[in-house]
Amino acid sequence: MGLHEGKIKHLEEQAYRMRELLIEELLEAGSGHSAGSLGTAEIFTALYFHILNHNPKRPDWKDRDRLVLSCGHICPIQYAALALAGYFPVEELKTLRKLDSRLQGHPHRGSLPGVETTSGPLGSGLAQASGIALAGRLDEKKYQVYCVTSDGEHQEGNHWEAALFAKRHRLGNLTVIVDRNNIQIDGNTENVMPLEPFREKYEAFGWYVLEIDGHNIREIVDAATEAKVIHEQPTVIIAHTIPGKGVSFMEEDYLWHGKPPKDRAEADRAIRDIHAALSKLRKEHK
Repeated sequence: MGLHEGKIKHLEEQAYRMRELLIEELLEAGSGHSAGSLGTAEIFTALYFHILNHNPKRPDWKDRDRLVLSCGHICPIQYAALALAGYFPVEELKTLRKLDSRLQGHPHRGSLPGVETTSGPLGSGLAQASGIALAGRLDEKKYQVYCVTSDGEHQEGNHWEAALFAKRHRLGNLTVIVDRNNIQIDGNTENVMPLEPFREKYEAFGWYVLEIDGHNIREIVDAATEAKVIHEQPTVIIAHTIPGKGVSFMEEDYLWHGKPPKDRAEADRAIRDIHAALSKLRKEHK
């Protein structure tokens, strides 16, 4: 999984391309989740364009790595990644949340190539991913299972039941990535239902724990690489992110958790911010 500087630069720019597509998706839909989707752009970029062993031309390839999106409300950024990876036409992103669209507000297994599970109820993804990981081991398969979760859904009891299950079965082929952005729909996670000490909770459950900057491509890839050599316990990567990353008026504001740009003018304002951030990034690359 080695990375050279040219690949890192390409992936960093790809993340901002995905952010722009995301804003257009949400504007067209008139609904959807902005903050978490923007904040995980680097994570999904690293997964689909470097980490995952997958083939868009063979989405049901039996030896592919599996990606379970537990926090299904941030699926617009996953859809952008899937489209750019070649699973379906980029133009189809404009059908987000429309009647008869394959791109619903939460992913639906069987509707769209590349979507492994149906998600919606928060906290259920780790149980699904754990079952897939155990099945892979029983079948003597080499694929890795990744589960992207939000920090807010760690307030759900069934998530911790699945964490116990994964440790009990020593699921070393399971890697969880937590979007630790500190917000949920009603405010800051630590005000709604405190999660800290967060790392220590996973350690107490017997997991191997890594903490990273969720906007740093190299750190994301290095953590995923390290997780693959941990064979006797599942790994969790706590990725610290900025909700609304790349759009100045959305960053760190929990009110953007579950709403889209309200009109073309607001969307254009967001896209100008994204272009400005991308221009700054390109200057740093020179």
